[in-house]
Amino acid sequence: MSSPELRANVTWSYKQAKGVMIATVLLLFCVFMLCVGILLHALAKLSNSLDTPRYLLFKCMLVNDSIQMMSSVLLFMLATFDVNFALFYCVPMIIISTASFLNSPLILATMSVERFVAIFYPLRRPAAWRSDRIWVIILAMWLLSYMSPVLENAIGDPRTLPVWSEPVRCNRHLVNITPAQAMIRIMANGLVFSLMAVLIIWTYICIMVQTRKLRRTGDSGGRAQRTVLIHAAQLLLCGLAFTIPISETLITQNYDIQSQRLLSFFNYLCLVIFPRAFSPLIYGFRDQTLRRQIAKAFRACARSKVGV
Repeated sequence: MSSPELRANVTWSYKQAKGVMIATVLLLFCVFMLCVGILLHALAKLSNSLDTPRYLLFKCMLVNDSIQMMSSVLLFMLATFDVNFALFYCVPMIIISTASFLNSPLILATMSVERFVAIFYPLRRPAAWRSDRIWVIILAMWLLSYMSPVLENAIGDPRTLPVWSEPVRCNRHLVNITPAQAMIRIMANGLVFSLMAVLIIWTYICIMVQTRKLRRTGDSGGRAQRTVLIHAAQLLLCGLAFTIPISETLITQNYDIQSQRLLSFFNYLCLVIFPRAFSPLIYGFRDQTLRRQIAKAFRACARSKVGV
């Protein structure tokens, strides 16, 4: 086979693979958003959802992960179709995607601390952890998650950037290329993940010791331990995305351009899409109250369809 024919076959096979990649990502995204909609509907139907800090934090997690998935999938689609647009619109998208990525570990650790507070202060919670004040903690988490990406993009060297109105292919490597920016990103990712992991482990140990001391492991204490363990598993899933730079470097060094694109897609699918899609759903569908509310909603929907 001649060289032009070989290149044509490779290009055609990549176009076919690109169609499969897009369909896979969109399918997973739609399934995730459907599950999030079901969980938010179930939370809205609960009479105490606005008076329970745990459910308020879970709503925050669902909204944050939805934002992260939407921004991530949008950037993936734009890159896949080689769409160029102004840098003025690219930078905010990268900031939102990065901030929502960093916010997930913060929310998980906060939910673990909330379980700790519920066990150690069952009758009189500290003021900041009551349902009418929990918004202060939620607002602080969002502000902290935006500090690093905003600073990272603010200290970039203007001489290395295109004109703000110039159409570019939007990705982080275009706007975050200086060593100082890379250092901030590495420090922020490592600090957030390690501190949140330590905080979750600490809350689990404290809850375990307290419940054994009070001999109520089979009651709310046992459920709190399992909940914190689930948060640890969710944090581990989120932490998989931190291995992307290492795997991307290995892919770039050892494979040709077409193989790099395919392997980068599987990298993105396994380390970003799957963990982000399953992390909040693991917690949501495990909750017995939410499961009962979802089952009740489905039964009501089935009866209405039968009636029609």
